Amino acid sequence: MAFFDRLAARSAAIDSLLCVGLDPHVAELQLSPDATEQQRADAAFHFCKRIIDATHHHAAAYKPNAAFFEAIGVNLGCATLRRVVDAIPDEIPVLLDVKRGDIGSTAAAYAEACYDEKCGLKADGVTLSPLMGWDSVQPFVTGKYADKGAFVLCKTSNPGSNDLLALNMQCETLFEKIAQLSNEWSVKAESESSGTSSPRLGLVVGATDANALSAARKAAGPNVWILAPGVGAQGGDLDAACAAGLNDEGTGMLIPVSRGISRAADLEAEAKKLKENINAARAKAVEPKAKKQKPGIVSYQKEFLEFALAEGVLKFGSFVLKSGRTSPYFFNAGLFSSGGALSKLGNSYAASIVASELVDKDGKPKFDVVFGPAYKGISLGALVCASLYSDHGIDVGFAYNRKEAKDHGEGGVLVGASMAGKQVLIVDDVITAGTAIRESHELLKKIDATPVGVSIALDRAEKRSLEDPLSAVQAVARDLAIPVVSIVALPQLQEYLRGSPDYDESVLTLVTEYRSKYGV
Repeated sequence: MAFFDRLAARSAAIDSLLCVGLDPHVAELQLSPDATEQQRADAAFHFCKRIIDATHHHAAAYKPNAAFFEAIGVNLGCATLRRVVDAIPDEIPVLLDVKRGDIGSTAAAYAEACYDEKCGLKADGVTLSPLMGWDSVQPFVTGKYADKGAFVLCKTSNPGSNDLLALNMQCETLFEKIAQLSNEWSVKAESESSGTSSPRLGLVVGATDANALSAARKAAGPNVWILAPGVGAQGGDLDAACAAGLNDEGTGMLIPVSRGISRAADLEAEAKKLKENINAARAKAVEPKAKKQKPGIVSYQKEFLEFALAEGVLKFGSFVLKSGRTSPYFFNAGLFSSGGALSKLGNSYAASIVASELVDKDGKPKFDVVFGPAYKGISLGALVCASLYSDHGIDVGFAYNRKEAKDHGEGGVLVGASMAGKQVLIVDDVITAGTAIRESHELLKKIDATPVGVSIALDRAEKRSLEDPLSAVQAVARDLAIPVVSIVALPQLQEYLRGSPDYDESVLTLVTEYRSKYGV
């Protein structure tokens, strides 16, 4: 099982987000100044073993810090660290805190030293500095280490992190860019080696800066794990950190604690107390999010469903999909085939975009151009552009691509507004596998355009397979680190059926059962 899958499984199994740090400071080992290296090594091991034995019922992961073991001595430091790793129960992931950052053969050697089971430290995951780029991360999460994981330093808990990581770069800070790259690099890792499709990378974001935690979570999306040091000795506020850093399910975040446990009179009691305090903070953080996201339906969504049904675009019955599933409903956007239907369709797209994070609180769009990928996206993009202007006074450019390059006239594959250096919104009808959106994303990146979001009509909100917990929409949002906005999704369809006198209870029952089986 891959590192982040193991971490999620362990966290769920014991209902804990507590990561226990193993930091054998020499000052805490109670040694005489003239202690031998062997004495230092034995003291460090027993210091850590005592913590492991007392806390393993409450630890989602252990995080030994390599520096404190290296300080034991050149002969026994790494050997002691390996003894400690071997003492950790197999079901608990080991995150080695090393903060490596180099490239090429040096990075590959670091990875082998951290992971190798015979001669290395046998870690499951590591912490890394990402500032040398993908080359410095790649050896730790690809090839024979495809099932390993890494947390990259994003916005650390020390005040000095603002010197670099908080620097503004046009529309984002450096740490927000790192958060976005964590998704892009996970996709690269997946494409370069076989193995899990789950994220290979998480982020280190200090619990001492709730605003940065919130911004990093938004930039990275809900599926990236965040390691949030700083609660306790460094003064981070647990409630604020959880409210900012947890995803909507109340997961995706590890709270590491070292001294708060190692210096306690009762290690087990302190670990249990910390776990319970974290869970209390989780509950407070998730409750308002759950209320905010309670399924509902707004006027433009209700109108869209009503005219989609009237046009025969949305039908209820029994339909065998390409996936082999038998669905109780079917959606075919190609049947929006009259001037009136297309006008209403454009109105619905525009309303959903304006209601989303793609438009700021002052009504200004966060994109300069609407891009419609060939072929269906061309007409949809034009409709959206026109409706944004006619309904909301938002005037942005429109562009599309051809499937085949034109060798006369304006030439090339791109037509319409220039997108180089611009923020671009991609428009399509649905996302089935996400291939068209990924191809559009790659095309836009090649011309120095920045994709900032995707707008679709319907989100089926169902798992890609029974083994894969993500929907195609969620996978695109995660992998490309951009929001995907839909006019309606499966929850709104359920709400519509609950309130509609035109459909009996059996239709709602079939849709509800389908969502229970396949929904995300």
